[in-house]
Amino acid sequence: MNIRDLTSFQIIVKEKSLTKASKILYMTPQGLSKVVKNLETELNCKLLVRTVNGIELTESGQCLMEYAAKITEDYNELRNDILHIQQRSHGVVDLLSAYGILRLVTPECIQAFKKRYPEIEFHYREYPDRQVERLFQEREGNVAFSIADFDEGLYDVTELESFPVKLLVNEKHPLSMRESVRIEDLRGEPLYIESSEFKIHHMIVERCRAAGFEPDIVFETSGFSLCHKMVKADKGVSVTVDFVFDDMKEQGIKLVPFSDGLYEWKMCMITRKGETVGNAVELFQEHVKAWLAGLRTGTISR
Repeated sequence: MNIRDLTSFQIIVKEKSLTKASKILYMTPQGLSKVVKNLETELNCKLLVRTVNGIELTESGQCLMEYAAKITEDYNELRNDILHIQQRSHGVVDLLSAYGILRLVTPECIQAFKKRYPEIEFHYREYPDRQVERLFQEREGNVAFSIADFDEGLYDVTELESFPVKLLVNEKHPLSMRESVRIEDLRGEPLYIESSEFKIHHMIVERCRAAGFEPDIVFETSGFSLCHKMVKADKGVSVTVDFVFDDMKEQGIKLVPFSDGLYEWKMCMITRKGETVGNAVELFQEHVKAWLAGLRTGTISR
């Protein structure tokens, strides 16, 4: 048997059907049936039985399933560990970034790094911030941009920038006349907000619940842009941060700060605790910090 056979076996069991599993694996049902027969011959036992509800495991099949899960998990960890060794030795930056952060850092920052270090292989992918952290915990990538707070036992964290989260309202909305608002002011307001894959979503929902009410979320999205569009159309309210608001340059909408506590969107750069990141990632970290310092002082423009 090999890793591919064990993976195929797990998918057959999950789908309870050779036909369904074959579509996922791009194999024929006959080919998968042969995989199962070869496993049964090698282990000298019956692994699967057909029932009216589909394919079911025998006791021996259940035993193999438990070991297969451990073996494939260990194998995937092995491949990731070797990949990270290769990335360190060959000079690779594999960046996972939460949506919105590259808007602040700017694509020019990445372009400047690649031009300065053409020998370093560079990759990046963008996801919602909670997904970034899940993938990073699963050992995807070797450096990440995401939003605090973090489990300090898992990561080495470098804070890059912090912005207050503010209420976004149409200029015609009564709340736009306020110098500040409280979370209580969201009670009953149609709310457009990023999905639960974003920490800003949980921040606002938890604050509302602490104030004794459920927010009236009418739509969840994967980015700030739609929220701005709906507020401009006076369909409801939203939350955002200054640099996104400035980038949108939308007329007819206004930011109002919260006055009842700290509402913070804190952008950080993280690496895994105790992991040797290699020279390429260290150079990237220093480049990003210097670039943001240049943005703050005005020597670099966004």
